[in-house]
Amino acid sequence: MDIHGKPIAQRIDWLMDHARRHCEAFRSPEAWLARSRYLAEHPTAIVVLKCMDGRINIPVATNTPTGIIQPFRNLGGRFDLGWPHLGEVLAHNVEGVVNGGRRVLILITYHYSRGDPHRGCAGFDYDTGAARAHTFAIKAQVEEVFGTGHGTVYPLVCGFETDEDALLLHGSTGATLDVSSLSGYDIPALGVRLERLFPDMPEQMRRDLVPLVEGNIAHIAAVRRTDQQLELEHREWTICIGRGFDWLHIPNLALIIGPYSPDLADPIRKAAAIIQDNMADGRIPDDGFLLLASVPYTDIGVDRARAALKARFMADFAAEVMRADYPALAEKMHRRTAVLDWRSRALELMEGE
Repeated sequence: MDIHGKPIAQRIDWLMDHARRHCEAFRSPEAWLARSRYLAEHPTAIVVLKCMDGRINIPVATNTPTGIIQPFRNLGGRFDLGWPHLGEVLAHNVEGVVNGGRRVLILITYHYSRGDPHRGCAGFDYDTGAARAHTFAIKAQVEEVFGTGHGTVYPLVCGFETDEDALLLHGSTGATLDVSSLSGYDIPALGVRLERLFPDMPEQMRRDLVPLVEGNIAHIAAVRRTDQQLELEHREWTICIGRGFDWLHIPNLALIIGPYSPDLADPIRKAAAIIQDNMADGRIPDDGFLLLASVPYTDIGVDRARAALKARFMADFAAEVMRADYPALAEKMHRRTAVLDWRSRALELMEGE
């Protein structure tokens, strides 16, 4: 169903139902067992820094069970480990994993399109070179924080080609591996190819990278068989702010702003401008858009109460920015504030929402 053209009330109901269905699938016994089995076989923790673009769904593109890969998403794919909140959240994530005796693989991604540059990253004005350079700058920051020996934390720059959902791995030697050029016949030699590409990567981590590449080979083959239809236009009608939106991997539906930059007003204004243009150009109805704020929590009590306060603050802040800079658009705003139970991925709307 093409949800983009429906009245705003129907679109919001559909989105909330999508969140509910994601939760049900995530907490099912089969999904829980699949995650447990996967982590037992592949203990390396995987973190992905990526753009808010819904096309960039690394778990789907690698056939990895939901909940294994920890996403960090931001408008334009822009990150800086000097940002206080981002640095704290990432360091806390890494410390928790390392204290459990595991290593961390950080995929630092940029995205592009082979078929049309304007299907690339709008956050970098479709300049793939600039987007790639930014990811290498982040890699240098990761090494500054966690060390250059790569024995525990390994930053891997990875391109994502959105026409076929293909990974492009940038090796430590300067070579690259374009997964779209591989087939099932190449799978037996993947371990050797990754060792040549990443000679400084711990052996266990390389073994745990193999299933991601193998899954991507199978996914690309499936995309080619189905002749995936490309989403050519911005049709977003939702602005998301906060964290816990890994259930929202739908192309051209939402603009997701992570709570990482010290200047949150700037990405909010950019997102509002895109929504306004979508309405003006007739790509979406002009009857309204959704502002959705979400903060995850892991424990009831204080942790959940603090998440609720943070979610309300971000919703208030975003709404005020839009009222000040886009007053006509703000009149069409439908606001929802929620917390997300990280254990079950249940999205819980606040009272009155």
